[in-house]
Amino acid sequence: MQWTLVIPLKPLARAKSRLAATAGDGLRPGLALAFAQDTVAAAAACPAVRNVVVVTDDALAGRELAALGARIVPDTPGEGLNAALRHGTAAVRAERPEAAVAALNADLPALRPLELARVLDDAAQFRRAFLPDAAGIGTTLLAAAAGTELRPVFGTASRAGHAASGAVELALDGVDSVRQDVDTGDDLRAALALGVGPRTAAAAARLLIAD
Repeated sequence: MQWTLVIPLKPLARAKSRLAATAGDGLRPGLALAFAQDTVAAAAACPAVRNVVVVTDDALAGRELAALGARIVPDTPGEGLNAALRHGTAAVRAERPEAAVAALNADLPALRPLELARVLDDAAQFRRAFLPDAAGIGTTLLAAAAGTELRPVFGTASRAGHAASGAVELALDGVDSVRQDVDTGDDLRAALALGVGPRTAAAAARLLIAD
């Protein structure tokens, strides 16, 4: 099965607010962009991925991620993460009604293409499935097979929300890079320990210099 990934991204000025204590408002937007760039680059290199759609209204992010091969869909609803994902999925299926779609976080800078392929291949067994984040509270990926609504419920305690919605939780070992999203300084350190992409590595080096 070939998947279309839908990745939502807030305007960079508002993204990753919980990193402000670590990066400050000067470096935080650049980190958020670097996370998204490394996420999109790894996703596009995944053998199970047909294409990547990014839902964003940020002009700079749109240009940079389009240069990596992503299709940019404006966040017309402007009503938060779940609305952006529904909008992006609708845009995909307006062209390919039977597309298999997976929502993926934009803050997975350590993402490995082959680990993502393992997750998507496992998800292909189910109508809807999700992968919990490294903290075991949130969700980093939600997949919906052809003909199935995505029905995202991202937000606080989304692992429990997706389970309650009937999606199957994927229990896989060895896919840490797909689970390690970055919201805090501790998350960033954990991602760096896994090994991040080149853009995040450069942005993190600037952070260390600034410190």
